[in-house]
Amino acid sequence: MGSKFEKKFGKYAIRNISMYLIACYAAGYLITLIYPAFLGYLTLDPFQIFFHGQVWRLVSWILIPPPSSNLFFTLIMLMFYYSIGTQLERIWGTYRYNLYLFLGMLFTILGSILLFVYCLLGSPEAVRLGTETVYDFGMFSTYYINMSIFLAYAATFPEMQVLLMFIIPVKVKWLGIIYGVMLVYECISGGMVTWFVIGSSLLNFVVFFLTSRNHIHMSPRQVKRRHDFRKQVRTPQGVTKHKCAICGRTEEDDPSLEFRFCSKCYGNYEYCQHHLYTHAHVKAPYEIKQ
Repeated sequence: MGSKFEKKFGKYAIRNISMYLIACYAAGYLITLIYPAFLGYLTLDPFQIFFHGQVWRLVSWILIPPPSSNLFFTLIMLMFYYSIGTQLERIWGTYRYNLYLFLGMLFTILGSILLFVYCLLGSPEAVRLGTETVYDFGMFSTYYINMSIFLAYAATFPEMQVLLMFIIPVKVKWLGIIYGVMLVYECISGGMVTWFVIGSSLLNFVVFFLTSRNHIHMSPRQVKRRHDFRKQVRTPQGVTKHKCAICGRTEEDDPSLEFRFCSKCYGNYEYCQHHLYTHAHVKAPYEIKQ
């Protein structure tokens, strides 16, 4: 997470990565409408990867969108995650947000492989016969990746409010706490598979905030202050290249104005084209005494 890695690999970070993620979800929803059975070839299933060479599943599972049965709420969900993802990228920086997402995806892949190894150790005949395991690897999906994004947003902007059911204003931190309790309940009641799925998919949240929480936790007021400061640094206010010593006009007042320094004036005095030959020359102190 350190600045050394950011300086070295930051140039490879994908800007506006939330748009690409939402585009993947949109493609997944389109596949669901046209040919839902095709999604079975996209899931993150280590059995198919190791025994049948379907290595594309290491990437294609990102196309499988979170479950949704209503087109309206699907659009709202996509807009919501695009919004909070864009805000996180603006606040954390492109590199850190990229790292957060890719860590979540990497840990999810590793979690599925660990579960696969656990299955094989519990059922050695599966290796010999090449038969499917009893676990549903379809649970490894982008659903918990999205939840890790939401948790990151809730931890970064705890005082921000959202409209629950488009009516009730609720602070994001309370929704994050409620969701955390739900996760604990799912792990307790779901068994071994749920532990692997939830633990691996949300491990990026744990790792990232244990190592970087002091650097990325900012209030909206602090974010605005930092944004305004960077804007002022990029474009200093009131600083121009030329300014007439008589009328005070600059190149911003009239881009067609020409400016010259007067060689007969004592000191560095610059004049516009209208006052270059009509001004009274500035004399040196010893000349005034004489």
